[in-house]
Amino acid sequence: MKTMMGIINLAHEKDFLKELTYFRSGASVPFAGRYRIIDFTLSNMVRSNIQEVAIFARSKYRSLLDHIGGGADWDLDRRYSGLFILPPDWHDPSDISKGDLRYFHNNLDYIMRGKSDYVLISGSQFIANTSYDKLFQHHLDQEADITLLTTTYEESNYLPEYSMKVDTDENGEVTCLSHDLNKSKVFTGVYVLHRDLLLELVQDCIAHYKDNFFMDGIQANLDRLNVHSYHYHGYSALIHSIESYYHHNMKLLNKNYYNELFLSGNPILTKIANQPPTNYQDTARVNKASIGTGCEIAGEVTNSILFPGVKVNKHAEIKNSIIMQRCKIEAGAQIENVILDKDVVITENTVLRGAEEQPYVIAKRSTI
Repeated sequence: MKTMMGIINLAHEKDFLKELTYFRSGASVPFAGRYRIIDFTLSNMVRSNIQEVAIFARSKYRSLLDHIGGGADWDLDRRYSGLFILPPDWHDPSDISKGDLRYFHNNLDYIMRGKSDYVLISGSQFIANTSYDKLFQHHLDQEADITLLTTTYEESNYLPEYSMKVDTDENGEVTCLSHDLNKSKVFTGVYVLHRDLLLELVQDCIAHYKDNFFMDGIQANLDRLNVHSYHYHGYSALIHSIESYYHHNMKLLNKNYYNELFLSGNPILTKIANQPPTNYQDTARVNKASIGTGCEIAGEVTNSILFPGVKVNKHAEIKNSIIMQRCKIEAGAQIENVILDKDVVITENTVLRGAEEQPYVIAKRSTI
């Protein structure tokens, strides 16, 4: 049976979430009350029978290591294959590669030793609950060199300006990749190709002093490669900015969107954390909110997401906000349209207000 190995390429995912990526990579930013962004990519790969997954970790990956560990929560802690986190290693004096091609070059042994003939490459910014089985079967049926996963978004204002749009002919073959804002078919960053072709393109790009595998190896060679697309129709999101992060988190407070992402398929896997139930005191007022375990609620929470271990004291008010683990909101504090990273303390009677279009973000371990 033909199978795939997985590569999660974080080399291009820089600090796109500003304060939330001061101390961590974008892939390990908390999402939807209990997950990390990378959980969706890992879960989708595992349910696609991908048993060997490598992560190209660019920088600030301590939080990522802490979250993923040995991969046990995704059934990737295996004697053979399993999960590999591959940090940058530039100690080869003969290495002329640059950009993300360095990651491919420095980990050629991993790719060549893999037991699968095909490789699925993804970033971490595509949020969905799916399997890549249909994508892979389409790739095989079309006898394609490369198959791109695409989707369509109604809310184009929450797409990055640099999002890659895909044009195809009547046979589904990709004819153009561009940043044309008038095009609707969006490349998700997920694609499949044969391992031998991957190695060939990597070597060719390095030999010609290129620095971006997808742009220089695939987009630049559309005229000679048989590149197809497979369209995904389920619920998904692309996280690329603070504004899109806030919007797609808050959107999940709508039951329909939440059910479509989390209850329409297999569970999204994540690191298991055992916490006591949340304690709601007599003074607590909660409306349309997602509250994690281990919280203590004595104030008012409206249309907000609270991660585990948050403390909300009496007369404190939280509206339209995302509050991450172990934050403490003191009595009389008022926060609205705010994102608090982990371990933030908001002191008594402090008032913080952002806007829906531009939420106010407080970095980790701050006291305001």
